[in-house]
Amino acid sequence: MIDLLSDPWFYAAAVPAVLLVGLSKGGFGGGIGFVGVPLMALAMPPVQAAAILLPILCLMDVAAVWTWWGVYDRRTLADMLPGAVLGIGLGWLTAALVTQEAVRLIVGAVALVFVLRWVYTQLRHGADHRASPNRVVAAFWGSVSGFTSFVAHVGGPPFQVYALPIRLDPKVLSGTTAIFFAITNALKLIPYFALGQFDAANLTASAVLMPLAPLATMAGAWLVRRMRPAIFYPFTYATVGVVAVKLLWDSVAGLF
Repeated sequence: MIDLLSDPWFYAAAVPAVLLVGLSKGGFGGGIGFVGVPLMALAMPPVQAAAILLPILCLMDVAAVWTWWGVYDRRTLADMLPGAVLGIGLGWLTAALVTQEAVRLIVGAVALVFVLRWVYTQLRHGADHRASPNRVVAAFWGSVSGFTSFVAHVGGPPFQVYALPIRLDPKVLSGTTAIFFAITNALKLIPYFALGQFDAANLTASAVLMPLAPLATMAGAWLVRRMRPAIFYPFTYATVGVVAVKLLWDSVAGLF
């Protein structure tokens, strides 16, 4: 651990990663939080990066839930969380079989199709078009989000595939997202511990980075509160599109 904490490249990669993930946790920037593990993986193995980041994500979740306290959509949570629990369990069972490159390829492809479909819908039906809640669809995307969140901390895009078309108020969407991932990340602590990912070295690195977590999260919430829905949703879809392209690029580079 001494080598990692004394390595300037660790801070050059980890500090921006934590800041960007924190902004996303606060509700700003849609799926930009996915960059956490890839950025940190520039200075360490991806599995170690994911393990270091998880306790920080949990602290960010506490800050996000506190920031958006009482602002959430009960139905979305009730419909998606059972699937998320199933997805986390599936991720645990297949942890040794599924590569992060494969997960990024799947999530990136789904997210890109999702954004292109949104663009088509806007052109055909206008900016006010919204989807209706659907329990079966919510359970499916909740399970996909739980699975991809466990394997590579990229549960955001599948969650947004279901939640964004409903067009909740941006504050309500941010609060709902905060609670959803607070629960899923807390559940992930158990299998990560069982898989031996929380050794002293990783936990020490997490502790060094943790002071940045609540500050970045509250900064993201501050930005969301000052954005109108007409700006928030196009901006969020655009960031999901960027995320999708980056995930596809990383997955192809990793596979081939």
